[in-house]
Amino acid sequence: MRKIILDCDPGMDDSMAIVMAVKAEELDVLAVTTVNGNYPVDVTSKNARKVLELLGRTEIPVARGMAAPMIRKSPSDPFTHGEDGQAEANLPEPVMKLADLDAVDLIIELVKANPGEVTLIATGPMSNLAMAMVKAPEIKDMIPEIIAISGAFGLNDYAFLNATGDTPQSEWNVYVDPEAAKIVYESGVPLVALGLDVATHFDVNISDAEVKKLEESGKKEADFLANAIHFVNKRGFEAYCAVIDCMAVAYAIDPTLVETMEAHVGVETKDGLTLGMTVIDRRHHFVWEHLPLVKVGCKADCARFLQLLLELVLK
Repeated sequence: MRKIILDCDPGMDDSMAIVMAVKAEELDVLAVTTVNGNYPVDVTSKNARKVLELLGRTEIPVARGMAAPMIRKSPSDPFTHGEDGQAEANLPEPVMKLADLDAVDLIIELVKANPGEVTLIATGPMSNLAMAMVKAPEIKDMIPEIIAISGAFGLNDYAFLNATGDTPQSEWNVYVDPEAAKIVYESGVPLVALGLDVATHFDVNISDAEVKKLEESGKKEADFLANAIHFVNKRGFEAYCAVIDCMAVAYAIDPTLVETMEAHVGVETKDGLTLGMTVIDRRHHFVWEHLPLVKVGCKADCARFLQLLLELVLK
């Protein structure tokens, strides 16, 4: 069983990522850590606890993390997840308390207690991860892998047609805190960056028949997903918007779902047209080899991903 910390900013798709991670027999969720991103951290912290209570897994600690990017103001997300941040699911207010430690310190503590064993899954801005590395740089040698919904690499049309950041070719998680992303990308920790090239593909869609099956299952988490799909559909978006972050959890369960390639990648931190871009150097000659070498998702088996997602939700 793979030990993980899920660092997230729920968000409906982060909420579904929590559902997947908690219900997967292959994963041992040591903690859910929350960060400012889709919504302020107080909202994301509340939403994470709502999901764990929905699943009856309140023994998993939720730690509140960074309330703002490392050095800049937080932008406003042009894409809304509804007033509650969960597609107007209106789940009950949580009863469970937050962990005593904040997210940064809990990440440090759990990594040190389990050296070489804890995979970090990041489905929000990387503020918590970067701050943990700054505060306790020794943990970088103890983290076997980071799997992140991060970047847009231009490997297909979806990377830019479905760009989620507020600059023309950026992805939201990087755009919110590019300085944090730069620290994590350059940390030397093995990084799998699943960008919009694979996470916002139109083949990640759920049929009307499958939505009906979710609605008729009698499971609260299935109702949550069906509601999120209706929510995005009514606003003119495809179903993939409700499950973007699930791709990172799916990869942690079964890495064969996503084909990756090694590439030198830089994160743009200068304000302006390209803020938050993840620039990939694919040249045959004169490659900037000083840029960090990371694994980039280039092709996903969308059919198997959706099969895994639905099986876990309906489990």
